Amino acid sequence: MQSVITQTTMITAYGPGTETAWDALFGGRSAVRQAPGFAREGFMSQKAAVLPGLSGTERSRVMNLLAPPLERMAPHIPVDSALLLATTTGEMDLLERGVLSGDLRMQKEAHPLNLLAAVKKRIGLSGPAEVVSSACVSSSAALARAADMVESGRCTSVLVIGCDALSEFVFAGFSTLMALSPQPSRPFDRNRDGLNPGEAAAFALVMNPGRAKRENRPVTARIRGWALGCDANHMTGPSRNGEGLARTIKKALFRASVPACDVTSICAHGTGTAYNDAMEMKAFKTVFGKRPRPVYSIKGGTGHTMGAAGLVETLIAAESVKKHIIPPTTGLSEPDSEAVGWVSPEHVELSDNHTALTTNSGFGGANSAIILGGPE
Repeated sequence: MQSVITQTTMITAYGPGTETAWDALFGGRSAVRQAPGFAREGFMSQKAAVLPGLSGTERSRVMNLLAPPLERMAPHIPVDSALLLATTTGEMDLLERGVLSGDLRMQKEAHPLNLLAAVKKRIGLSGPAEVVSSACVSSSAALARAADMVESGRCTSVLVIGCDALSEFVFAGFSTLMALSPQPSRPFDRNRDGLNPGEAAAFALVMNPGRAKRENRPVTARIRGWALGCDANHMTGPSRNGEGLARTIKKALFRASVPACDVTSICAHGTGTAYNDAMEMKAFKTVFGKRPRPVYSIKGGTGHTMGAAGLVETLIAAESVKKHIIPPTTGLSEPDSEAVGWVSPEHVELSDNHTALTTNSGFGGANSAIILGGPE
C-alpha cells in the first residue's frame, strides 16, 4: 500500500505558496539577493535567498517563517496526525543571541524539542511528534519516515514540516567550507562556483489512501517508493564516484517496483558546488546508463534551503508530475560536459505517465531518494 500526499504548501524567498515558486522557477527568475543583516566582513559571499521583510513577534526567525503557513494549514490537519518536524539549524538565531549574551535560559530554549512543542501546540495535534535532523536530507528523510509510518499501519496521517532560516552561523559554516558563491548559483554549469544559502518552510500531509478518500482530500501525489542511505565518505564531502547515492536510488526504485527506464524526470539536489553536482551526475549515469533523463535543480532560484530543501523540491516535483513538465535549471547557461544532454536551461515537456525521482545529499554522507507518481 502506497501513501499519498494531500494538503501541501510552502513559503520560500519567492513568497508564499507552491504556485508562486513554480511560476518564478518556470520563468527562470532567481530569488537570490544581497542578504541584509547576515553579511559579515570576511565571508566569501553576501548573497542568499532571503524572505524580504521577514519580521514579527515570534521568538526566532524560523518561527516568523512558520507562523503564517501554520495558521493557514492548521484547520485542515486532522488532530490525531503525527508530526515530523525536519530542520538542520532550528532556532539558531535564538541560540546565537543566548550565547553572545551569556543567557543560559535562552540557550536552553533554543533546543529543537522546544520548537517541536511550539509547532505541535499551535496546530493542536494529539499524535506523536518527532524532530528529524540529518543535515540537508532532513525533510526528505522525514517524508520517507512518514511514508513508512503510514504504509506500516502505525499512523493514517502524518504532517511533515521542513524548515530552516538563515543565520550568521549558516553563513560562517558554508564560508569556512569555501562553498559559497558570490553570485547566484549555477547548478550543473561548467563555471559553477558554489551555493547560496536560502530559507524556506514546506508542509505536506501524508495519509493512508483510504482515509484520504473517505475524507474527500485531494491527492497531490503518490509516494511510490523511497530510500535513505549513507556513504560514510567524509564529514562534509560526498563520495566522488556517487556510489552511495546510486545505491540509494536503486533501493528506492526496488521498493517502488519501478524499473529505472520508467523514471521520466529527476529533481536533483544540485547545489551548484563542484563536487556535489559531479557526484550526482555519476550516480545518475550509474543507475540510468547512457539514456539521459531530464534533470533539473531549483537551488539557483530558491537557494539551498538546508533542512527544508528535500520537501520543497518534492512539492515542486509533484507539480511537475501534475503538469507533465519540468522547470528549467535557473542559473544554468553552459552545462558541464558531464551534464550535457541531461540538464537544460529550458523547460522540458513530459509524457502523461510521469514518474519523478527526487534526490538529496547531506553532510556525513547522507543520501535520500523519493519516487513520486501522479494521483490515480
